[in-house]
Amino acid sequence: MRKSRTFSQHLILLAMMATSIHTISQAQERTDAKLAQTGLKFLSVGMGARQAALADAFTASEGNSASMFYNPAGMARLSGFADAAVGQVNWIADIKQSYASVAFSPFSGDYGVLGLSFQYSDYGDIEATILANNSQGYLDVGTIHPSAYAVGLGYARALTDKFSIGGNVKYVRQDLGNGITQASYVGSAGSYTGAIVTSEGKNAVDVIAFDFGLLYRTGFKSLTLGMAVRNFAREVKYQKESFQLPLAFRLGVSMNIFDLTGFDRETQALLITVDAEHPRDFPEQVKVGAEYVFMNMVSARVGYIGPADEHSISYGLGFQLAMAGTQLGLDYAYTPFGIFNNVQRFSVRFGF
Repeated sequence: MRKSRTFSQHLILLAMMATSIHTISQAQERTDAKLAQTGLKFLSVGMGARQAALADAFTASEGNSASMFYNPAGMARLSGFADAAVGQVNWIADIKQSYASVAFSPFSGDYGVLGLSFQYSDYGDIEATILANNSQGYLDVGTIHPSAYAVGLGYARALTDKFSIGGNVKYVRQDLGNGITQASYVGSAGSYTGAIVTSEGKNAVDVIAFDFGLLYRTGFKSLTLGMAVRNFAREVKYQKESFQLPLAFRLGVSMNIFDLTGFDRETQALLITVDAEHPRDFPEQVKVGAEYVFMNMVSARVGYIGPADEHSISYGLGFQLAMAGTQLGLDYAYTPFGIFNNVQRFSVRFGF
């Protein structure tokens, strides 16, 4: 009976968390009902290959330094002194994204865990043009190289054996290149053959953004609850129109399902994760991930997102090796992306 009452209390806590996040989300909708109106969208792209293979359903999972991109509370129980991860995302439209993260747990984590994160997006080279009265209808005025990056400082701490909190503060900048505000044309007989740029306007913005998160170990087997708020910041604008960052509220639950079976949990694990996400700029989504781990060395993963227009299923593999107090992890994720390029992610993790 005691276990039953405790589990019921955990369900009540989960319901309270869901109610809170729904209330905040509804308040956000009342003040800003726009859809597809946010900017700096590179902040919404999942970075880690392991997490992406689980459809980014990682809010209620304890991880490593890469947790700063999902729920910063996930790095509160770092198993060693330090953890580092690097990776690359081959995103749609030939966009390349890279990330790096590192976390430290000094004094055995008695004073929390500190983390640093870096995220970079390379949009490639884009030919800049202006309207012109010639046979092409435009003139080339050079090449621009848009890019964006975010640098973050994170902190997480396990307040009790069940409850952990975490947060990030990050500096975000995006540069879309210079825009032409004035040009002189050269040509004859009303036909423009060239242009001399005489005035340019900068199209770059920067802003300070915040992430918050918590994790709660219920005490019922490995059942864990999580909640996270990401990309909380003021509005920014380039020249005339202002826009908001891709704020997102997430509520998640995770559990090793083999805890409920007779499988040997020392050699096998089956992690099931479920996230409910309320983003600022598109309808709510449910994300589900499953990870099978054999001998704590080889992992097979699959994830599902719905509703989604172009991508719903993700797959991935992982390999982990621990030797002489050092841990090495290699992860890969593959996401079919409809009419766009298929997305691939690669990650490497070190821990000691």
